[in-house]
Amino acid sequence: MSKKTLIIGAGGVGNVVAFKCAMNADTFGDITLASRTLSKCDAIASNVKERTGVTLNTCTVDADSVTELVKVIQKVDADIVINVALPYQDLTIMDACIQTGVDYLDTANYEHPDTAKFEYKEQWARDEAFKDSEIMGLLGSGFDPGVTNVFCAYAQKHYFDEIHTIDILDCNAGDHGYPFATNFNPEINLREVSAKGRYWEDGKWIETEPMAIKQVWDYPEVGPKDSYLLYHEEMESLVKHIKGLKRIRFFMTFGESYLTHMKCLENVGMLGIKEVEHKGMKIVPMEFLATLLPDPASLGPRTKGKTNIGIFAKGLKDGEEKTVYIYQVSDHEECYAEVMSQGVSYTTGVPAMIGAKLMLEGKWQGKGVFNMEEFDPDPFMTELNSQGLPWKVMELGANEDRSVE
Repeated sequence: MSKKTLIIGAGGVGNVVAFKCAMNADTFGDITLASRTLSKCDAIASNVKERTGVTLNTCTVDADSVTELVKVIQKVDADIVINVALPYQDLTIMDACIQTGVDYLDTANYEHPDTAKFEYKEQWARDEAFKDSEIMGLLGSGFDPGVTNVFCAYAQKHYFDEIHTIDILDCNAGDHGYPFATNFNPEINLREVSAKGRYWEDGKWIETEPMAIKQVWDYPEVGPKDSYLLYHEEMESLVKHIKGLKRIRFFMTFGESYLTHMKCLENVGMLGIKEVEHKGMKIVPMEFLATLLPDPASLGPRTKGKTNIGIFAKGLKDGEEKTVYIYQVSDHEECYAEVMSQGVSYTTGVPAMIGAKLMLEGKWQGKGVFNMEEFDPDPFMTELNSQGLPWKVMELGANEDRSVE
């Protein structure tokens, strides 16, 4: 019997997921794309039909409403829901899946719209409800989180007896030509970057001021880039599942222009998430700023350069110290040529499709709520190579790294 797939979200990542599911239609069967804005769904469906020959169904849904989500899931008769809407909507979509008994997947953990903080606590709390409904929830099946978690599990399975330190390294060396723009949802991006940094060491979380820790890392196929320590959600689950871990950090690259613009916006209050009064109206500064910035989905045709995202792990194998660097490089222009989206959307959307594919094929199975590293990494790593995200492994000397300074 043919499967039925519901994709919720029609932004840049939703576009990639729609394309890649259509390219794997033997697995995903009858595909429906839903969003608050029907015109966005129809535009994606038109492009997918023209390029792949696969017809997508489209419909509207308010992802903030469990009642409306339940109606759409039941109407579609979905076997799986792929959530690529906003992280603010994770919980309502999860609750709708619980009510309808349908498997769930997302790419980023829940964020409360009124609190600049993200954590897995409220999603993990639904584990029992997912078990009671005999369904599976796969959290964070993007790139980071997502592929980086799988890289860690792969390193643990094939290269180490225990991993002592992990640095997750995210480089976007793309150039879109704008003085200032964000590569994914502006609110999510700016909240993430302007928040305090955190890393885990010796069993506890250590907090830092935003952008306080920097290293220059020599990224293969890209070169040296300034990389700043941030907090990122995959660390929260990896500390639970990687054996012997003593420290884990996350670094992301930013250019001087981006940081200067962001600091100026922060200084004048434009990154605020609380309502302010303006000429008798209530507005949220961050939401207003998002309307002024270029739509991330529009960056595809003008972005050039590469991304490089990976993990740098040190640990022990057979009593000997070992260092392994697993990474993936994507080219923005090649991504756009394939699915009409730039590399940041591509590297998030393809893993979402792969995670869902493994669930539908029964290769990743379970009842409850799971993070990516809890499953056998090998099938996912194989799919990465065949679905457009080929990866590489670099084995280094025990005390060797690629830090320039």
